[in-house]
Amino acid sequence: MAVSARTAFEVVDWRRRVYALYAEVRRTPKPGEAHELWRRGRDELMLRHPATPLLPEDRPGFEGLPIAPYEPDWRFELPILPAEPGGFEFATGTDGIVPFERVGRIEIPDAGSLDVWRLASYGGGIFIPVRDALAGRDNGTYGGGRYLIDTIKGADLGSDAERGTIVVDFNFAYNPSCAYDPAWACPLAQPGNVLSVPVPVGERYLT
Repeated sequence: MAVSARTAFEVVDWRRRVYALYAEVRRTPKPGEAHELWRRGRDELMLRHPATPLLPEDRPGFEGLPIAPYEPDWRFELPILPAEPGGFEFATGTDGIVPFERVGRIEIPDAGSLDVWRLASYGGGIFIPVRDALAGRDNGTYGGGRYLIDTIKGADLGSDAERGTIVVDFNFAYNPSCAYDPAWACPLAQPGNVLSVPVPVGERYLT
């Protein structure tokens, strides 16, 4: 098999495993147990999967991602509220220009507002990144922000279409692949996805 084809199939398998991991997370009734399942699954993928974004020199000493202990106060089921129309385009190295459309916003209690984005191209998908007050600080969070929801990649904690709500759990906030490998191009948090408060849970970014 040609190298490019093998790489493509490795990425397909990565996505398939991520989808399966989040499906199991949604089936697990206790959020703390679901979080531990997610942490172990993410560690396993990062260390052993051929499509891992971990650079070869970072793998021998890998002992697990720096994920904070579960804090139930950072889990919410929130209504998607109206928002001003808007959008942005993101240039990737492999998929060309990827357009995003703002379809709503969510209000995080005592924290602020986050825009909800839809991938406005083939396949669709909901995308909610977040950048908090710890971003870019020593042993804080990734400077470009983390992902809360990215249904394009399978990162989906659940929603209720009839009630118009979505589950947002900051304990599951994770770093995009570009945080580990600069060869990846990742859409980052837009101005409407920046919180002025620290979010001490989820995946951290140790420097």
